Amino acid sequence: MEIEQLPVAVIGLGDIARKAYLPVLGTRADLRLRLMTRNRDRLAELGAAYRVPESARFTELAAVLDGDAGEGPPAAAFVHVATVAHLDVVTTLLDAGVPTYVDKPLVDNLADARALAAHSERTGTPLMVGFNRRHAPSYVAAARAPRETVILQKNEADAPGGVRDLVFDDFIHVADTLRFLAPGPIEDVAVSGRVEDGLLEHVALTLSGPGFTAFGAMNRRAGRKGERLQVLGDGHALEIADLVDLAVGASGWAPVARVRGVEQICEHFLAAVRGQTEFPPLQDALATHELCEQVVERLDG
Repeated sequence: MEIEQLPVAVIGLGDIARKAYLPVLGTRADLRLRLMTRNRDRLAELGAAYRVPESARFTELAAVLDGDAGEGPPAAAFVHVATVAHLDVVTTLLDAGVPTYVDKPLVDNLADARALAAHSERTGTPLMVGFNRRHAPSYVAAARAPRETVILQKNEADAPGGVRDLVFDDFIHVADTLRFLAPGPIEDVAVSGRVEDGLLEHVALTLSGPGFTAFGAMNRRAGRKGERLQVLGDGHALEIADLVDLAVGASGWAPVARVRGVEQICEHFLAAVRGQTEFPPLQDALATHELCEQVVERLDG
């Protein structure tokens, strides 16, 4: 039986696309990829690696939308270009009626995030933000456990940076995961951190509500990189390091993309494109961007 292939564009072939998404999308028999980057050497390398014909390799978005031999727009697109280019690229895709997946963040400010969400609604074109941790098996299990106290750390060895850039490009993972794991409505938000010479060195966020506290921190001068989650409640404790449950250990031969939820979130998006499930509500992704804007305002203030 011949498999019906969905034409899907991957726009931007940087580290996240190469390490996380292409190993998932490029091995699916039900997809026919179109690749786009302005880096011609990288385009040739990855096109050959994933057996994407030269006619489906592009350096311009307009050509991606035209397709090979006038085929027309793809059925869906994954956007992995630099955050600064998201607004223009996503707007163009939405105008062309292409359901679009954007690796977080949607954009690096709340005003543009709201504008893109409104544009998605206005055009009737689905838009999804890629918060992969919501699909990581260990964090899905954490969301089912008693959660009176949630503690999440995501650290870097020595990589301070601009406040807005780091909050929206990296700390957004912490903010969204805390929201995902919060067992009830969030009533209080507290932010603290250290900014030296305009560079963010560490930041902490506390979300609290009826019977729970969720605390997240990121230190950019921690001496080593790592992510650790603790979930405690009702006499139970769950501890997860780098998305692996320490009580269970490594998942054998499970690929990294599956452990980190990338494989599952891609499947969710593609199933929604095919009408087999629902797209997640865009307003929920907007709520995370609103929280990140609040963090930036308090740190810059």
